[in-house]
Amino acid sequence: MEYTQKLVYQSNYWYNDGLKKAKIRDMTGAITSLKKSLQFNSENIAARNLLGLVYYGRGEVGEALVEWILSKNINSRDNIAGYYIQKIQESPADLDMINQAIRKYNQSLTYCGQGGEDLAIIQLKQVVSSCPNFLRAYQLLALLYLHTEQYSLARQALKEANKLDTTNELTLRYVHELTQSRRRRQESGEKNDKPRKKPQTVTYSIGNETIIQPASAVMKENTGRMTIINILIGLAVGIAFMRFLIMPAANKSTSEKTNKQVVAFSDKIAEEEAQIAALKTELESFRATSEETESAQQTAASTKDSYEIVMDMYSHFLNFDIGDAAMVEQLLKVNPEALGTIGRGRYDEMRDTLFTRYGETIYYTAKENFSVANYTDAVNNLTILMQMDEGYDNGEAMFLLSKAYEASGDTDNAKIWRDKVEKDYPNVDTSEPSEEEEGGEQPG
Repeated sequence: MEYTQKLVYQSNYWYNDGLKKAKIRDMTGAITSLKKSLQFNSENIAARNLLGLVYYGRGEVGEALVEWILSKNINSRDNIAGYYIQKIQESPADLDMINQAIRKYNQSLTYCGQGGEDLAIIQLKQVVSSCPNFLRAYQLLALLYLHTEQYSLARQALKEANKLDTTNELTLRYVHELTQSRRRRQESGEKNDKPRKKPQTVTYSIGNETIIQPASAVMKENTGRMTIINILIGLAVGIAFMRFLIMPAANKSTSEKTNKQVVAFSDKIAEEEAQIAALKTELESFRATSEETESAQQTAASTKDSYEIVMDMYSHFLNFDIGDAAMVEQLLKVNPEALGTIGRGRYDEMRDTLFTRYGETIYYTAKENFSVANYTDAVNNLTILMQMDEGYDNGEAMFLLSKAYEASGDTDNAKIWRDKVEKDYPNVDTSEPSEEEEGGEQPG
């Protein structure tokens, strides 16, 4: 019983966390938290319905309907999921609009693979005009604008994408690329967007008509990745519906009505991954100005800032164009827990290399500072080292910091650090200076 209560508590905790993030349109963070909530309690109706709304707010209507239909199958009485499904049934015009939008989006992906960026841009502009909350359409449109060097239009598309999901990792990567492109243009003296010339041609057949359009170079690696991602999403939705349709078949007649509804929706849902405007107001109602919301906003801002720092420093790390001190200073501002999988991997790679290499340098410098009675610089250097690794040299660096504070007359900080050494590193000899403090060889 106690174990069950703990699971319910954890599920409610992550539901509340997802709700806070949904209020500030941190949709990526909200999805992560709500999925954790359902891992602890798969019958948490509130979490499942909210997850459907969050998917809905990003234009992923297929995933949203999966959650709502599952929710209704768990509990069909007084379940708001039934209202959401009913609203979709009552909007055939919206369904047809979404159907057209998703077809144009998929056609745009085909054009991208064939080098027809101009045709893809035309299609995507029509998509975002009819479905203004189609997140992936904005992202692909921004990528095409970046690829064709139409930076002002790319910036506008990314602003719209960021409004839909404030911490989406793909959007942040494109924002970073746009920032880097602007920096490169400023350094080279370029001011205006420059659509690239495309001397070759590509022929397209649409019905009985043949259209010849200029061809560009092969799309960047990101276009291929987006195509694969969309294919995987479609497979995932298909698998989810297969499981949903097969499992209830063994139930009693009470679930047969629900199964028929799923069958009726399945053909349409396979192509409907865009936003239905009828439920937009549901997500807008989550906005609030409470202290919890402000805290969540700060977390979202920290995620964006940390990701920007990591992407920027990783470029310098690979090119060896700035010093270790400057890179370490920026990495110390990063909140690693706020990073996604790609960002955390790059951060760990830089941290393992730079903290080890620069740690040796700054520790040696601090010992040299101490040996010539330059206690101010010794304290500054050792403070940076403590931020990198408090236990550096098995506590010897921390003990040297306490001595530097003591020698500079700051007895309060000296006592704080000495007490910490005695508590965490009892093997350090604090009775007299270590041999390395009075002089040593520079590390190789």
